[in-house]
Amino acid sequence: MTSQEYTRYFNLYADDIYRVVLSSCKNFSDAEDIMQNTFLKLLKTDISFTDDLHVKKWLITVAVNECRNVFHSFWKKKVNYLEDGPSEPLFFMKEHSELYDAVRQLPQMYRIVIHLYYYEGYSVKEISKILHIKESTIQTRLMRSREKLKTILKEDGYGPEAV
Repeated sequence: MTSQEYTRYFNLYADDIYRVVLSSCKNFSDAEDIMQNTFLKLLKTDISFTDDLHVKKWLITVAVNECRNVFHSFWKKKVNYLEDGPSEPLFFMKEHSELYDAVRQLPQMYRIVIHLYYYEGYSVKEISKILHIKESTIQTRLMRSREKLKTILKEDGYGPEAV
């Protein structure tokens, strides 16, 4: 891969990959490390990509796998972080902040499918291929995450019209 191709892919997909990783790990430092590892793997890969969409799906798959590696590492299980920066992004609209807070309360396996489905616009079939999980499992996780989000939003005092 040439440096021009790499720079183009980084400019095209860095924000998307960062959002996927941040929605999965909820920690800015880990998200930055995972994103860096993901793009480093892109630089080192010898895969011949068919188009830009193929690159994006590959990057998301690598990023999700990197997240799993971090969560299963001995270091992550034994170390507590002290956050020195903001723990979440700032929103201009209160509704976006409330929904984001509710999504962050979901378990990781639900957050990632919600992000890929609603924020990235992937179909259940595409998410299945990216995460290497059965389509029926993706559908079940989407259904359960929606139910959990409704419960969280109702508990936080937002009526049915907000859900």
